[in-house]
Amino acid sequence: MKILSGRAHVSLAERIAEFLGEPLAGVEIRQFPDGEIFVKIKDNIRGRDVYVVQPTCPPPNRNLMELLIMIDAARRASARRITAVIPYFGYARQDRKDQPRVPITAKLVANLVTSAGANRVLALDLHSQQIQGFFDIPVDHLTAAPVMVRALKALNLPRPIIVAPDTGGVKTAYAYAKVLGWGLAISAKQRKDAQVVEPLGVVGDVRDKDAVLVDDIISTGGTLCGAAAQLKEHGARSITAVVVHALVTEEGVRQLESSSIDRILTTDSVPPREWGRMAVEVHSVAELLGEAILRIHNNQSVTSLFQL
Repeated sequence: MKILSGRAHVSLAERIAEFLGEPLAGVEIRQFPDGEIFVKIKDNIRGRDVYVVQPTCPPPNRNLMELLIMIDAARRASARRITAVIPYFGYARQDRKDQPRVPITAKLVANLVTSAGANRVLALDLHSQQIQGFFDIPVDHLTAAPVMVRALKALNLPRPIIVAPDTGGVKTAYAYAKVLGWGLAISAKQRKDAQVVEPLGVVGDVRDKDAVLVDDIISTGGTLCGAAAQLKEHGARSITAVVVHALVTEEGVRQLESSSIDRILTTDSVPPREWGRMAVEVHSVAELLGEAILRIHNNQSVTSLFQL
């Protein structure tokens, strides 16, 4: 096999390559003065099983173009099979037509990845399960739950309860609660716009309990901060947030610092950033992705990686 990495998250690709015992293939990536991206694969990949590691995190347009160009370069270099390893799939929140005259951009991105020449996709915690159906090629959809469950067990919370920060996250929260044997509560919200969230109430008893909010993406922090405020009003003793993809903005960091959240558990699916005064634990998904790559390469089952 050959592991290629774009510029989006080189350190994660290096950790994956180290787990696999394979050095990263040489790739030259640079930009022309007008902003166009140039890619050259330095190693011979003819007939090889190629894995292109590139989350489409901010800046999403540049990182997406890098991914597409690298896939095309590998295809034209006669790679036997090309797998796009996308730890974070950008544009995933634009997965439905919920207003007049708007695109389904997640489907567009899936078409672009397929047209570029990818034979399969390896993704981590897509924003919604149906995005797998946007691809006309095989998709191995991993979840970071095994990593996060181990981290939660290590906290040894006295009276834990899993909380869904909105009704859309109930299924994920229930899966965590079932595996851990903890209770379940729901924080209801109403979204005013992309940045403003209005809390509505809490379903379930969280008084004097250690609440664990579970979500897949955090950017501005509005959803989690609003849910945390409701949990405090209802008597929660401590609040921990579990987030897979930490795309938090500077405004989001300021909101989190002034919120009722005591700690955040997240992964390295996207490059780390400064969290200010927040207590943050970053757990690596490199071993999870590396094991999936190894099994795909050897035509083995990936299903056991979902078992918690």
